[in-house]
Amino acid sequence: QVYVRESGGGSVQSGGSLRLTCTVSVDRYPDHCLAWFRRQTPAQEREGVGCIDSDGRVSGPDSLKARFTVSRDIAQNQLFLDMERLIPEDSSTYTCALGPRGPGGCYWYAPWEYYHWGQGTQVTVSP
Repeated sequence: QVYVRESGGGSVQSGGSLRLTCTVSVDRYPDHCLAWFRRQTPAQEREGVGCIDSDGRVSGPDSLKARFTVSRDIAQNQLFLDMERLIPEDSSTYTCALGPRGPGGCYWYAPWEYYHWGQGTQVTVSP
């Protein structure tokens, strides 16, 4: 059974840091991608934050790479998102997702490539 569960959200002041954790089972997908997405309201499209594949290769948007780091602990079945120098515009619901790895690797910008999603965790950054 696949499970995807986020934790670690909360409120932080601008300039602060936060680590999000996703506990996820990947047994069904030996060759997989794990990704973080975010969106401020359910009506918005999901914005890709970054992804990591089963070989540990990380990719993500250039606009966030200086502040956001995606990593994983395979033994603990955990995916992490370390966020630094947070700004109010980072306030969103952050969601973890799991899917098979495509021929071109992991697509951090393509939520439709991911089959299993967590419920999301809220991050609020105050000025």
